[in-house]
Amino acid sequence: MRRLKTIGILIAAGALAAACSSGSGSSGGGTSTGATGALTIDNESGGTWTCDFNPFNLTYVPYSLGPVYEPLVFVNTLRSGQPTPWLATGWTWADGNRQITFTIRHGVKFSNGDPLTAADVVFTFDMLKKFKTLDINSVWSVLSSVAQSGSDQVVMTFKTAAVPYFYYIADQIGIVDQKVWSKISNPVTYPDKNPVGTGAFTVSSSSCTAQNIKYAANPHYWQPGEPKVGTVNYPAFLTNDTANTYLANGQAQWGSQFIPSIQKFYLDRSPNYHYWFPPVANVSMFLNLTNPLLKNVAVRQAIAYGIDRAKASTIGEYGYEPPANQSGIVTPTFSSWMDSSQAAAYGNDYAYSPSKAISILEHAGFKRGSNGIFQSPSGQPLSFNIVNNGGFSDWVAAVQTIQQSLHAIGIQITPENLAQTTYETYIQTGKFDLGYYAETGGPSPYYELRQWLYSPNSAPIGTAAGSNFERFSDPAVDALINEYATTTSSATQHSIVDQLQKVMLADVPVIPVTEQVDWFQYDTGSFSGWPTPGNPYAQPAAYNYPDWGQLMLHLKPAK
Repeated sequence: MRRLKTIGILIAAGALAAACSSGSGSSGGGTSTGATGALTIDNESGGTWTCDFNPFNLTYVPYSLGPVYEPLVFVNTLRSGQPTPWLATGWTWADGNRQITFTIRHGVKFSNGDPLTAADVVFTFDMLKKFKTLDINSVWSVLSSVAQSGSDQVVMTFKTAAVPYFYYIADQIGIVDQKVWSKISNPVTYPDKNPVGTGAFTVSSSSCTAQNIKYAANPHYWQPGEPKVGTVNYPAFLTNDTANTYLANGQAQWGSQFIPSIQKFYLDRSPNYHYWFPPVANVSMFLNLTNPLLKNVAVRQAIAYGIDRAKASTIGEYGYEPPANQSGIVTPTFSSWMDSSQAAAYGNDYAYSPSKAISILEHAGFKRGSNGIFQSPSGQPLSFNIVNNGGFSDWVAAVQTIQQSLHAIGIQITPENLAQTTYETYIQTGKFDLGYYAETGGPSPYYELRQWLYSPNSAPIGTAAGSNFERFSDPAVDALINEYATTTSSATQHSIVDQLQKVMLADVPVIPVTEQVDWFQYDTGSFSGWPTPGNPYAQPAAYNYPDWGQLMLHLKPAK
């Protein structure tokens, strides 16, 4: 499944740096007795379900964060990072944006009846500190302490000013029940088959099979009258083709996958069928920088020049996803951040150029073997595997075009189209030469660049990384990323992103191939309340967390 929780415009530093408080301190509780209807999600995963709902495991967090586990605040990246209170009713920055105090909502209960307290929030964050693997976004690289204040407040103190981290600490971390998780000896490997959350929906081992996850409305959800949808089914699909047919036949109402020729295949079947593909982050090739050949920047640069991104876009994505640029800046969404002068110095941002790729390799001492594949001076062929999700037909097709274009310049790649669970494991633990993948990004280009380039996000080969799967490490780059978090100056932030673009261009640690869109198809004949370009209240694809939890709170049966 597409694991993207991205984009929008830069979070307004002033809005989040200022004192914020919305909503009352009490939820009022209530019992939802009006939830009706069954919503079916259609999103090909490339594998069957493991029924693991651990909200701190990068593979499984998309199935629980939002509808089952809830964060402190919802940050809407499609509305300039607009924050909306969730489990926190308000927050206040202090000490030059080095400290933030959250007020925790009263009257919220976990699905087992335990009341949500400020202590649960402190416990959640302390657990991420104790078990680094759980800290997917490395928030403890900037946090120095998290402590309870009074009965309902949590004070988070940072090592330095850290306004951009609001997105990570407030939106991307689900709060868990201390009484439950304190008894878990190793939360890193905990499968969480029967999650206990505060969310609008519940799920358990008895309602999950390898073929379908069944979410049920929480009858005691803290928002009165919510949810209005009674049941959410999430069937597993191994390929786009089966998922697309299921959706087009009306067996599902919410689609989140690539559909070739969408007008004819989907839209023409019903006037109630619609789609919206807002632009998001990048689909990229990750290069394992521990590989002796890929450590050579000349090889990486040659690969970047040798990929025909336009062909990957046209053939793989039917043009729905435009070609990406090596700077890593999604355009037009973040066009104001693009440093075109730097990009021009690198062959118009690594525009497709087989001759340039070959020239770089030859100047670096590589020579073609008898089979046409370049070899290093010591005789090692430029031959690599590339792992991919075999269930994504568009990605499979895109990688085939990459294989062809690189073969033409003397680089051989062999696709490994894997089942989703194996694929995720290989990507996260670095078991690949090349990996085709998309990370989650955030409300400005900084967030995706941070995922790619920040060394605390990575991990040794064999250990799951939260991001930075290529294992890039440069203290100077880490310093730039840390510096960004200390300023609310737009000019300084743009300057830092310019410097990070230079790293992408000069070092080529990651190669963006296409600009990822948020796949979203929906049926207005069955449910109302869907997000639209005119009302983008959340990112609309089912794989966006915690957005899909917000989306399900807006839906109601149309009939």
